[in-house]
Amino acid sequence: MPKQKRNLLTRFLIWRIKYISQTQFVYLIAIIVGFLSGVGAVILKNLTHFIQHLLEGNLIQYYHTAFYFVFPILGLTLVYFIIKYVIRKKVSHGIPSTLFAISKKKGFIKRYQMFGSILTAPITVGFGGSVGLEGPTVATGAALSSNLSRVLHLNQANRTLLIGCAAAGAMASIFKAPIAALIFAIEVFSLDLTLASMLPLLLASISGILTSYFFFGNDILLPFKNTDAFYLSDVPFYMILGIAAGFTSVYFTKVYAYIQSVFEKINSPGKRLLVGGVGLGILVYFIPPLYGEGFDVINNLVKGNPEIALQNNIFNLELSSIWVVIALLAGLVFFKIIASALTFGAGGVGGIFAPVLFMGSIMGNVAAKILNNCGLFPNGVSESNFTLVGMTGLMAGVLYAPLTAIFLIAEVTGGYELFIPLMITAAISFSITKYFIPHSVYAMELGRKGDLITHNKDHAVLTLMDIQTVIERDFISINPEMNLGEIVHQAIVKSKRNLFPVLNKETDSLEGIILLDDLRPVMFDQNLYEELKAKELMHHPPDIINMDEDKMTDVMKKFQDTGAWNLPVISNGKYYGFVSKSKLLTAYRRKLIDFSGK
Repeated sequence: MPKQKRNLLTRFLIWRIKYISQTQFVYLIAIIVGFLSGVGAVILKNLTHFIQHLLEGNLIQYYHTAFYFVFPILGLTLVYFIIKYVIRKKVSHGIPSTLFAISKKKGFIKRYQMFGSILTAPITVGFGGSVGLEGPTVATGAALSSNLSRVLHLNQANRTLLIGCAAAGAMASIFKAPIAALIFAIEVFSLDLTLASMLPLLLASISGILTSYFFFGNDILLPFKNTDAFYLSDVPFYMILGIAAGFTSVYFTKVYAYIQSVFEKINSPGKRLLVGGVGLGILVYFIPPLYGEGFDVINNLVKGNPEIALQNNIFNLELSSIWVVIALLAGLVFFKIIASALTFGAGGVGGIFAPVLFMGSIMGNVAAKILNNCGLFPNGVSESNFTLVGMTGLMAGVLYAPLTAIFLIAEVTGGYELFIPLMITAAISFSITKYFIPHSVYAMELGRKGDLITHNKDHAVLTLMDIQTVIERDFISINPEMNLGEIVHQAIVKSKRNLFPVLNKETDSLEGIILLDDLRPVMFDQNLYEELKAKELMHHPPDIINMDEDKMTDVMKKFQDTGAWNLPVISNGKYYGFVSKSKLLTAYRRKLIDFSGK
């Protein structure tokens, strides 16, 4: 930073400390973050729609559907070259990378992430990548808020809060659903629901939605209103929908994780691009509705016009048969997540929020059509309602955000008449998915590693702690063959600690420990100096901490289970040091203060 700008910033920060309280300053920055996230959403959306209009309107429409095969491969290739030669760093997936930054990077996000998604996500989606823009929008806003917080010297708690504000502003701008956006930030980023966090999130959400209205007017991504009433007799049907949504969510998550694991085994980015790009191109060529985000398909389903999305099916099947329509729609549910996972695997940049809405809406519509045409229920159900509630069911199951799902659909439909079926379906879907899969798609990788921040404050604080900061290494080691006299003169006399690790001479592996209390009864009897050896005095520690595998939650549990005051640490099979309970608790208290922002 140039000296003149640095001096100007310093003068501003001094002025701010004098005249604006910390709380008021956070409120002001929350508004700015919401606005910046809204602008990011506007840029991403407009760039994507410009590319789609240019390609679909002028090429596919007037020339040949073979472009459905070519465009996804071309788009992913462009993204590959932009990342390799322009950005020159990996553009991480939006929300998972943001969660990792919160849990392990103290909320610091690299500067290039502020523009990385803007350069790559519109090309990925605009050229037919079967993913959404919500994740990249949140990632862009989060990077902006993180770097703004760094410049303004805000602490970790406020930095994390403002990342949540960025998410709220982004989602409010995209869907024009400010309450759902606020809840999304709380559910997904595990922010504390307190007055201190509520008002900044609310301000950011309002700022984001006002930005969207300024640029887009009343244009809404999901422009529909709920018209069909809910009846008490419909409850069993929505329970069935909740079960279907739960198992569809499990399918979504399992397939996504499996395909991602397959691509992780391919070391060459070029090979990943080739495999994923060709696979995606084939899918989009045969199933054109998989092209891009798919919100047009959702809107046609809600309006009761599924044939518009299915009329270009490769088999040229007659859509007059309802069972043909059901089969084709079910195929979209089956293949959408495969297309999305292939897009990510090939190196595309996007989010899974849109694929979740796409699959959820079609799943709900298919469920309604089956119930209405199986001949068992003469009164039938509302297909438009089931389409809307289906989105809620899949959001609750895949994203582990049931409240966000409920309020999002309630807000975009302009009323709360569907509130009861939304709650029923979301609760059942979430419960089923949670039974089979412990973490959401966003968090499953972090969850497996134990790096995930949760609403459990104790667990969250321990996750934020680094085991290296609590390991002490000023212990004098001895070997098993040392006699008592050598232990006294070479260890006890020189050591300031009352604990001695006994190490193998050749491998440095830990064979046992000796406490000063073990030595007191014999250390003054010089007749035993030659007779007693360390291997006769040592004993096994109550437990051992493995630095390469154990997380801080595991370390704390070992102290609780053993009641020990010190536990040895090993790394790669060798002795490394000790962790003391007192130092661990002191570090925990400090991190708790930082985490709470108090």
